[in-house]
Amino acid sequence: MSNQNLELYYLESCPYCHKVFDFMEKHDIELKMIDITDNPEATRRLKKEGGKKQVPCLFIDGQPLYESDDIIQWFKDNYIK
Repeated sequence: MSNQNLELYYLESCPYCHKVFDFMEKHDIELKMIDITDNPEATRRLKKEGGKKQVPCLFIDGQPLYESDDIIQWFKDNYIK
């Protein structure tokens, strides 16, 4: 299990986000999740710190990781024993 600061930015309507959610649920992964729907502050942070308004975005110690497959692979490599 990782002890890094993790935050997942998502949109409830995003199918790629749900792909990540399904993986997280299957592996009992819990972390801070931020829905950018109707959340201008979170959207601004995503664009400012991540460089684009794309979800899902996993911030790992403040560094953005995009693409559902890349996020899932990161979990496999760093979070699952």
